[in-house]
Amino acid sequence: MSEANGQLNRRAAYASIAAASLLLAIKGYAAWTTGSTAMLGSLADTVLDLVASIATLVGVWIAAQPADDKHRFGHGKAEAIAALFQIVLISISALGIASRAVGQFFAGNRVEAAGEGIGVSLAAILVTFALIAWQRHVVRRTGSLAIATDSVHYQSDLLLNVAVIAALALDQYAGLTGADSLFGLVIAAWLGWGAWSASEQVLDQLMDHEWPAEKKQRFLEVLARNPDITGAHDLRTRTSGNRDFVQFHVWVDANMTVRDAHKVMDDLEARLRVEFPDTEILIHPDPEGLVDEKGDAGKDVLPPIRVGD
Repeated sequence: MSEANGQLNRRAAYASIAAASLLLAIKGYAAWTTGSTAMLGSLADTVLDLVASIATLVGVWIAAQPADDKHRFGHGKAEAIAALFQIVLISISALGIASRAVGQFFAGNRVEAAGEGIGVSLAAILVTFALIAWQRHVVRRTGSLAIATDSVHYQSDLLLNVAVIAALALDQYAGLTGADSLFGLVIAAWLGWGAWSASEQVLDQLMDHEWPAEKKQRFLEVLARNPDITGAHDLRTRTSGNRDFVQFHVWVDANMTVRDAHKVMDDLEARLRVEFPDTEILIHPDPEGLVDEKGDAGKDVLPPIRVGD
């Protein structure tokens, strides 16, 4: 990860912590004065947002560290670990809010001071909008998984705050007893769905999932432009943080010297890095026709269209 990207990610994490701290203060006041389950759910979500944002800061700081003797592939997975921690917190929050919402519904509790709660929720929406705009800018520049996952929390906060406003208004002004609890249950379900949706990309990185098919195909099309190779096999790809890794075997003329084969490998890397920057590439040359691998790993994966087509 470049130093510039690392700085951007850290700034985004600091902004997230500052926003969460402000929201925690004003929502704590609103939850105390209104007694609203929906507002309490929003407060609980903000507490977890703050903890998660701190975890994000730690994750992006570690991920920005250069590779060392004990971590030769870098520290990119720290972002995925931080994101996984956030997902666990979101899930716990959803379960706690759902449990309270059910209890409050059957108890028939009503909210108080709804006007103050609505005002706090409107202020929270403005703060959250500003933070999300900054986070999206950073993710576009750096591709940070931790910042992207952190942003999921705050995107859900927008709907969550709208739900709190609706719950308070319906309960206090429309006289719909139980509206606050039902909205609290909806908020819990939304948080749970967000955690489930965010978990796929995180687990893919931690489990070294292969690149998407479209990305692999584009990589192979670039690889196939080199006339000095007759095929490629045993392609392996993975992503760690915002850095990609790829390794594969290529077939070259069996009579090629080591020096010439080395030059071909350098040319391949240079061509690939033009379209795949921040990718660590490992190439193993094989004499044409030699296949040591079994099964699909030994099959040629280059597209049938070669150079000049």
